[in-house]
Amino acid sequence: MSLSIGIVGLPNVGKSTLFNALTKKGVPAENYPFCTIDPSVGVVAVPDHRLQALSKMSNTQKIVPAIVEFVDIAGLVKGASEGEGLGNQFLQHIREVDAIAEVVRMFDDEDVHHVAGRIDPRHDIEIIDMELVLADLQSAEKRLDRVERDAKGGDKELLAERDALLKILPALKDGKAARTVALDEKERAAIHALHLITMKPVLYVLNRKAGTVNVDAENGERWRELRDFLDNSGSQYVTVDAGVERDLSDVHDDERGDFRRELGVADDGIDALIKGGYKLLDLISYFTTGEKETRAWTIKKGATAPEAGAAIHTDFRDKFIRAEVILWDKLLGFGSMAKAREKGQVRSEGKEYIVQDGDVMEFRHS
Repeated sequence: MSLSIGIVGLPNVGKSTLFNALTKKGVPAENYPFCTIDPSVGVVAVPDHRLQALSKMSNTQKIVPAIVEFVDIAGLVKGASEGEGLGNQFLQHIREVDAIAEVVRMFDDEDVHHVAGRIDPRHDIEIIDMELVLADLQSAEKRLDRVERDAKGGDKELLAERDALLKILPALKDGKAARTVALDEKERAAIHALHLITMKPVLYVLNRKAGTVNVDAENGERWRELRDFLDNSGSQYVTVDAGVERDLSDVHDDERGDFRRELGVADDGIDALIKGGYKLLDLISYFTTGEKETRAWTIKKGATAPEAGAAIHTDFRDKFIRAEVILWDKLLGFGSMAKAREKGQVRSEGKEYIVQDGDVMEFRHS
């Protein structure tokens, strides 16, 4: 399952620095020989301590992590929805990703120009979000004109699309994202092909800079306005110092903690971003483990056992008989799948089983 997150933001907010920090954590190409290599796409591993623990138990030759693709998208400026700057290119690229990581500048630095001439994170978010809404409004209005003509024949799919658009358009005209509109399953499926940008989930990336005044540390009006927006909208966000993380990517693992403490950066913001992106896409991991390979398989939350098996091979879905399942930490307690079976702790699950994050699985098929 290949899902991508587009990195967006105004110019000079740290998007390229963040992307460079992410790509330093890139996955070796030999693990994914069929990936299209593109300089604007970074394939990064999802940090997961469970994978290393299972690999150590199995004395594995090879570890294959779950991955997320991050796409570096051209900077957005006010008027992008009308073609300003690289507006058309920007909007086309962002329609192709599954989710959005919106980078928000949190630092004052006279040496790094801001397009608005001042640092105001909440205002930056308003500019970006409004441009995306305006772009969707154009697409939705144009599509509704055609759908209303074609739906006169009574086609059920077109009628569902028309109904969805009639619900979404008032929200867009009111400056609200399409994802805020309640749609049923048929309506969501009907408008999927339109690739509305504001239907995509958003993770706000609050980019700080060591050695400068940061909005959250200042704890003034700018921070209160931003925090109120994030809290009231229920938005997901992570805090990162992209410059520090880029520089630390060349430092040995054992020394990074000391460097972070010296620079006043408490946590690994890049790991938090990758994990946050994985969660944003509503993804979970299950594992297979053995001497040759320990691998994290990516599936949508709520997937059944056969659907999860399809991540390995379609036969595991189409010819599914059963799956043998045990949670990763329980398996570690026994030391091997064989010992867990001896103790009767490996469950046999059928087609209706909903796979849980952290399951270790073996599939049986005809």
